Amino acid sequence: MAEDLYLGIKDLPIVSPHGHCDPGWFATDAPFPNPAELLVVPDHYVFRMLYSQGVPLSELGVGEEGRKKDPRAVFRTFAEHWHLFLGTPSRIWMNYVLHETLGVSDELSSRTADLIYDKISEKLAQPEFRPRALFDRFGIEVLATTDSALDGLVEHQEIRASGWGGRVVPTFRPDGVLDGADPEFVQNLNKLAELTGCDLDSYDGYLNALRMRRAYFIQLGCTATDHGIERVQTEWLEDPDALYQRLRRREGTEQDAHRFYGHMLIEMAQMSVDDGLTMQIHAGSKRNTNHAVLRDFGRDKGADIPIAMDWVTGLEALLNRVGNSAELRIILFTLDEGTYARELAPMAGHWPCLRIGPPWWFHDSPAGIARYFDQVVETAGYYNLAGFNDDTRAFLSIPARHDLWRRGVAIHLAEQVARGYFGRDSAEHLARLLANDLAKQVYGLQS
Repeated sequence: MAEDLYLGIKDLPIVSPHGHCDPGWFATDAPFPNPAELLVVPDHYVFRMLYSQGVPLSELGVGEEGRKKDPRAVFRTFAEHWHLFLGTPSRIWMNYVLHETLGVSDELSSRTADLIYDKISEKLAQPEFRPRALFDRFGIEVLATTDSALDGLVEHQEIRASGWGGRVVPTFRPDGVLDGADPEFVQNLNKLAELTGCDLDSYDGYLNALRMRRAYFIQLGCTATDHGIERVQTEWLEDPDALYQRLRRREGTEQDAHRFYGHMLIEMAQMSVDDGLTMQIHAGSKRNTNHAVLRDFGRDKGADIPIAMDWVTGLEALLNRVGNSAELRIILFTLDEGTYARELAPMAGHWPCLRIGPPWWFHDSPAGIARYFDQVVETAGYYNLAGFNDDTRAFLSIPARHDLWRRGVAIHLAEQVARGYFGRDSAEHLARLLANDLAKQVYGLQS
């Protein structure tokens, strides 16, 4: 039955409503540069594993020195350590990319590294392996990028003007202009003022500028916002201008910044009630925990670690202000699996605005998908979930990740039928819902 359910959904169009692909790929449709820069250098899943086994990041093409490395040598280093990925979803995804997408039949190893590198290079030079052709071949119905609130979205404009039929839309990521603890917060506010022409001396002017940016994103197809925060802490401030002014003058404390950001999450939710953007909250990751790597290589280099969360207390102020709105959609993503059954499922099973995002980051795996369904469905049901998104920077891994999810869905639903919880017709309906339809509904991506 699991096989039948899987075959019924495996070829459905891919809805990719949240990820980090570069819109420039589709604006220019230029060939991908080489196998190393395509598969190794941008993928923190890959280089964090190798770094944990003592491989210097510079040997993997990361950082200023790494960029000077011969890409063939980078790929060789990756191939020599391929055994390290046994048991990980990265190996499943990469095998899919190599065999299914790139048509490489050889097994990756130090012995075959150069041969596979050459085969991939030959493929990347062919028109059918350019970004737009792959987009169509993958059956992508819509793909959302993630873009700073200060981004001019020039690539998105170019995609629209090109006449190409692929649907690529932006996502509004305003962290840099909401987080007073960001070292560039004041510079970001200055750029926000330049972009909008608003006077940001006042809090009201600041809110108007944010509304203008949201409206600009919506004009280019945006349907969602995204907020990446360490801990959820919302609070409604009666006088937010006082904190805003302190942070603008660089006089605010870390606690001031947390309180202000907590207030602004509520403001963002209220704006979503007005303009219809789905709100995503990704929380529970302690970022850049390796200080030496941060210093030498910069942010987002594989040292982000899950931490414990308190969603109930953290979202209390936000939910009691806007949470009863059936028009609002807030998708919650967590790295703290202990909160699935204890907090998120009961919360989504009550508050009209809440939906639970799919297993994220460290838990986007066969076992993680099984644990997710086991912990959330009994309390939240299926209709309070958000379907699937791949959250990837690696474009070629998109079909691999969706295939893994669809297999997990089929296995879970077949087990439910075998236990007698519902029949085959319901399972077939839910399979399609979880593979495609829910994501479109929750993210407002219906054509």
